[in-house]
Amino acid sequence: MTLTHRTSNNNWLPSLIDEMFNNDFMGGTATMNKRFIPAVNVSEMENKFQLEMSIPGFKKEEVQIEVDNDLLTISSEVENKEEETTEQFTRREFSKRSFKRAFNIPETVNQDSIDASYENGILTIALPKKEEALPQPKRMIALK
Repeated sequence: MTLTHRTSNNNWLPSLIDEMFNNDFMGGTATMNKRFIPAVNVSEMENKFQLEMSIPGFKKEEVQIEVDNDLLTISSEVENKEEETTEQFTRREFSKRSFKRAFNIPETVNQDSIDASYENGILTIALPKKEEALPQPKRMIALK
């Protein structure tokens, strides 16, 4: 909410009404329409890449993970509808939560072995490296 200086004239009502319909007043539409973009940590280990995404409040059945043309896409769209009817009124509430993140998969990843788990609001995706991309042990080369 923005603090504004009001003059002492008697015409304060229109500015109050304007302020009430401002997008920031009492968590108005600016707050309600903010997109949820989950935080992501990507780390590289010796034999795999690991992606951790924070998506609290989502169930694992609500999350879709897709690999297509070297693109890993993680998304969810959940819509809730609640209705209460009595003799005097009907109350309907609708809410929608969604997100979508996409990542390019490096050529060194074995796409057939990608694995995912979800626990306590953290989605973990393991992207194992191909055998040829793994570090090779040191070897001696004989001179001819």
